[in-house]
Amino acid sequence: MAKLLPTTVVGSYPQPDWLVDRKMLGSRLPPRTRALEIWRVAPELLEQAQDDATVVAIRDMERAGIDIITDGEIRRESYSNRFATALEGMDLDNPGTALDRTGHPNPVPRVVGPIRRTRPVEVRDVQFLRASTTRQIKATLPGPFTMSQQAQDDYYHDEEALAMALAAAVNEEMRDLFAAGADVVQIDEPYLQARSEKAERFALAAINRALKGVEGTTALHTCFGYAHIVHNRPNGYPFLEQLADTSVRQISLESAQQNVDLSVLRSLDDKTLIVGVIDLSDESPVEDVEAVAMRIRNALRFVDPERLVVAPDCGMKYLPRDKAFGKLRAMVKAAERVRAELLSAPPV
Repeated sequence: MAKLLPTTVVGSYPQPDWLVDRKMLGSRLPPRTRALEIWRVAPELLEQAQDDATVVAIRDMERAGIDIITDGEIRRESYSNRFATALEGMDLDNPGTALDRTGHPNPVPRVVGPIRRTRPVEVRDVQFLRASTTRQIKATLPGPFTMSQQAQDDYYHDEEALAMALAAAVNEEMRDLFAAGADVVQIDEPYLQARSEKAERFALAAINRALKGVEGTTALHTCFGYAHIVHNRPNGYPFLEQLADTSVRQISLESAQQNVDLSVLRSLDDKTLIVGVIDLSDESPVEDVEAVAMRIRNALRFVDPERLVVAPDCGMKYLPRDKAFGKLRAMVKAAERVRAELLSAPPV
């Protein structure tokens, strides 16, 4: 974090067409249960193919100039199901149903027993990423509140109790991901915005339980959902200022697509802010560098440059790869432009 305006990604990067059926992937809601049918590679060759595709994503991020990279979440069918479906207590063979943030019913894991993490889930992913790059690396996990909203609870019969059990599992995984070499571990909590009334009741307790005793740089990403999926989007955050009371060190949020009023960042003055400056909607072109630079300058009206990290609005999973790379490259060039302005400005 010594570099002014470091760049990062939120998590996902486009998976190659030879690895997944991208038409099938884009035509459905993000899967909460397993969705093995999207993979184009035979099961016995899948891990090898995922490794190869992960290297492609890593190299793209390096070529684009990203400072803090991920593995692109290439091995995942969605941002959340790889971890959630690996937990004991989830019945995957007889799924339940829950409403997605778009209001549509979606098959989800059914909670039938105590939630327990019985094994590391993403440790190999982090080890592979760490061995494949010399850059800083970030690992991502679904947050406990969001996972509690993406399951049918037939055991606890109490959403808060379920979220706290999920938080304990996330805590164990976070510790192992840092031990495996992650520089940053991020939990993804988009449902803080989609279920803000429930979030007011128990999200902060669950998030702080997930972070309890964890050493290392932690981040939390919150947003309005993938632009490819969610089209009706508010201009402000119903649950953001409250995150000042979490022990997370970095807060990641989207702002570019709907031109969010970033004055809300003033309420998070003890956090590092990862601000989205790249629009990921389907119809959005690759941005002009100056347009992205203007978004960065706007964020700097409300947050000190030493506390600002530059990122896309959300995961890039649904974009064509050439557009995703172009957007990352424009973002890096814009950060370089604004960084040069800051470094050349006379002291105040």
